[in-house]
Amino acid sequence: MKIVMTVILVLLALLSVAAGSAKLTQAPQEVAFFAELGLDPFWLYPLGALQLGGALACVIPKTRRIGLAAIATGFAISGAMIFLTGNTTFGAVSLVPAALALWLLMRKPRATES
Repeated sequence: MKIVMTVILVLLALLSVAAGSAKLTQAPQEVAFFAELGLDPFWLYPLGALQLGGALACVIPKTRRIGLAAIATGFAISGAMIFLTGNTTFGAVSLVPAALALWLLMRKPRATES
C-alpha cells in the first residue's frame, strides 16, 4: 500500500506543478479561462502559487500535510471555477486530484508505513 500512496503523491505533485506553472506563466488558455469567468488575470498568480507551493511542500515529509491541503484547495478552486463555466464533466474530473489529496491528508499512517 505504501507504493500506491507514493505513486499517488508523486502524481499529485506533478499535476500541481503543471497546473501552477501554467497559471504563473500566464498560459494563454489560463488567461482566456479567467477572462471567460470575468476574473482579472492577476488572480492567476495566487492560485498558481498555491498549486506550485503545495506541490513543493508535499514532497518534504515535515510539510507534507500542508502541501496536500494546498493541493486539495487549489484543485477544488479550479474545479469550482470549471463548474461555473457549465462544463460539469471536466469539473468533476478536475475534483479527482482534490479528493485524492484529501484522502492522503486524512489517512493515518500505520506503524509499519512511517
